[in-house]
Amino acid sequence: MSLKEKVALITGGAQGIGLTIAEALAGDGAHVVLGDVNLEGAEKSAETLRNQGHSASAVQLNVANPEQVRAVFDSIAKDFKPIDILVNNAGITRDGLVMRMKEEDWDLVIDINLKGSFLCGQQAAKQMMKQRQGSIVNISSIVGVMGNAGQANYSSSKAGLIGLTKTMARELASRNITVNAVAPGFIDTDMTRVLEEKVRDKLIEQIPLARLGEPKDIADCVSFLVSDKARYITGQVINVNGGMLM
Repeated sequence: MSLKEKVALITGGAQGIGLTIAEALAGDGAHVVLGDVNLEGAEKSAETLRNQGHSASAVQLNVANPEQVRAVFDSIAKDFKPIDILVNNAGITRDGLVMRMKEEDWDLVIDINLKGSFLCGQQAAKQMMKQRQGSIVNISSIVGVMGNAGQANYSSSKAGLIGLTKTMARELASRNITVNAVAPGFIDTDMTRVLEEKVRDKLIEQIPLARLGEPKDIADCVSFLVSDKARYITGQVINVNGGMLM
């Protein structure tokens, strides 16, 4: 699945699933740009990738800031070339029951998880339409499909990503641009490692494959979706959850 001479931007790419996706795409031959609010972390991760023989760079990116988003896409096109691949991975949580959720927590999660993906997708589409090719992958979530108590803002943002994915897929298909979503289940990351052991065990009991997913499970799916092997796949939501949701 060669991505040689392709340029890929991964938002939230400094660590976790985003970094694992970047490693996979870089391994397939792409130049990866790690976009993250944490520039120092992104630069360290990009340096690690370069030390492994890959092509990588880092940019500071607050996906909820329209001016910064435009500037980043312009700078990538100037320094390298217009992007071929966008992975909208940046996301946060601010959990709480609906009755107690602060309005600012609702707004912040929607702004970063959903609006940020819209802003990045919009800029990517402008560049890709001129090239008449490209791939966009939005990282949704199992809770965007099934909901989850205490995560009204996060679930809504991830459900919104699914609608955004399908709409953009229809709008951009005539320009040979694919747009898909990956909906991870519960993945072994820093976010799930803070859970109490009994909570983790209860989660695993609900998963037919009897384990939490690994970031590589998500990265492998993304790697496939942005490759030529998936050139006839668009507007789809690929559930990567060990069978938890069928």
